[in-house]
Order: sequence, then structure tokens, then C-alpha cells
Amino acid sequence: MGYKVAVVGATGNVGREMLNILDERKFPADEVVALASRRSMGVEVSYGDRTLKVKALEHYDFSDVDICLMSAGGEVSKEWSPKIGAAGTVVIDNSSAWRMDPDVPLIVPEVNADATAGFKKKNIIANPNCSTAQLVVALKPLHDKATIKRVVVSTYQSVSGAGKDAMDELFSQTKAVYTNQELISKKFPTRIAFNVIPQIDVFMEDGYTKEEWKMMAETKKMLDPKIKLSATCVRVPVFVGHSEAVNIEFENPITADEARDILRKAPGCLVIDKHEPGGYATPYEAAGEDATYISRIREDATVENGLVLWCVSDNLRKGAALNAIQIAEVLINRKLISAKKKAA
Repeated sequence: MGYKVAVVGATGNVGREMLNILDERKFPADEVVALASRRSMGVEVSYGDRTLKVKALEHYDFSDVDICLMSAGGEVSKEWSPKIGAAGTVVIDNSSAWRMDPDVPLIVPEVNADATAGFKKKNIIANPNCSTAQLVVALKPLHDKATIKRVVVSTYQSVSGAGKDAMDELFSQTKAVYTNQELISKKFPTRIAFNVIPQIDVFMEDGYTKEEWKMMAETKKMLDPKIKLSATCVRVPVFVGHSEAVNIEFENPITADEARDILRKAPGCLVIDKHEPGGYATPYEAAGEDATYISRIREDATVENGLVLWCVSDNLRKGAALNAIQIAEVLINRKLISAKKKAA
């Protein structure tokens, strides 16, 4: 018997990507339901070669739903995820609402799949921040080999991480530059077209932004609380795909060649690392792909046991939709859930 899956936030960038990936991966779903707020009722979204009409979250009965993929923002998740979980449905949430809750597992399947079993306390599993997800996929196999002490990461994050309105703003501003029209900034604090913005999310008291704090806190929770991490998160005028320049300091020696071999064998990683023009991955190549691409692996001579690398991934896929569906696959493959008996 297959599963009944609800996608909440089905009209958004990530929700639509979830529907695409459920179909692509032939997820064992007998029924998929698209949900959103009341204002999106009746909107049509694609699920493979089928078309689904969006239903209102507020009126939906989850009693026969097995898995809910939640991508409707933190406030919606805070209100609805506990209610949906109480109905016996496992919620896999893409927002930041539950990530640091000690009773909610924060999961990247390639990194800490075993922690998935802890979902039963609240029937909620959290997806990490998009920039953290690709980072820990690259760090995990290296940490297992040589034990990471410290990470300094600079991110180059695409506008799709801020939603459809942000993508529209980059498009309209770029068009305005070429047509000599006024550039209007609504989604970003300053223009994004032909510019970079060293702020993602709000500033905190210590001068870091919330996005930078998320990378630190989530890496500690998923990988190792002893790892020290400092991040600078930057929004760049790219539509899809986050890039990261990562400096890593290890407790034990590790060479660039060893790291390359380890990462080539690691789940979720794809090494493209030739010392020649174009011998590396960019967001353009990563868009639409599942892997975390790793390039520019080299030794850092400024610290003992240091490496530097470049990693790129499609933030809508591995950073959000794909990771959520991989978590659902872990639940099924490890027999942590079974399909509810549906009414005849």
C-alpha cells in the first residue's frame, strides 16, 4: 500500500519543486495533495503529467495523511505542524521554526540519517537551512576522516533562496538597467542587479546575521557541537544555486589528494576539480541537479592541517525540496512509518 502525501505551500518555489521531485523519484505515493492558504484555493500546480488543484490548509483533514511536506514559512509551521503531527502525520518542515528544538531531529540524510528515529516525540522533522545543507554534505566525510576543529565559510547565495518575489525583483531590476528605467527594491535592502549584498536575514546583537547564526547552530547540531564555525552570507545576482568558499581546520593531518578521494566516494558529493579554466562547478551547472558539487580542493598553508574548497548546490533541491523527500524516503526505507489504513 502506498502513502498519502500532502505538500503545504504547493504554490511556492520549493513546494513546486517538491511536487516535481516526488514524481521524478517515483516516490511510493498513492495520493498527493497540494495545499496552501485560502487565497491560493483552486490554483493549479503540476505533479508529473498530472495537474493538482490547490486546497486550503485551514480546512484540510489530515487524519489519513501519512507524510506532510511543509514549505509555507515559519509562522504557518509553528501553528500547523503540531496540529498535523497530533493527527498522526509526520511533518517534514522546511522552515526554521523547529530546527533547534531538542525534541525535533534536524536531518540531512547523508550526514545524520540515524537521528531520524527521534521524530516520534512531536511527529516533526526539520530540514536545515539551504546553505547549511550543502555545507554539511561536504564536511561530514572529511570530519569522519580527520576531525574538524574550525570552519570559516563565505557564501554566495542565489535570490531563489528568498522566494519567487526575490527572483522577480532580480529579473525586473536587470531589465530596468538595460532599458534605463528606475530600479525598485522591495525584497532586498538595496539593489541586487549587478550587485552583491552582504546581508541575508536580520542582524543580531553580535553583528552576525540570522542566516550566519543558522549555519553555525545547525552544523553543530547535525555534525558535532565542538566544531567552531564563522560565516559571512552574501546574496548574489544568481537565480538558482548557492556557492560557498570553505576554509577548514582539522585536528589531524589530511592532504588535498586524500580529501579529493574521500569526497569522490561520499554520498551526495560530486567532485569536479581540474586545475584549468572551467575545471570547477558553478551555480549554472548545479541548477536542476541533486548533487553537492565540490571543486578547488587545496591545502591551506596558513594553518596546520587546513584545507580550502568550493562547493555549489541547487538550493531549491538539496537545500530544500530534495532533502525533505530524502528524509521521507529514510522513514519508509527504515520502516519507521507505515501507511495508514485508508477508508474504503
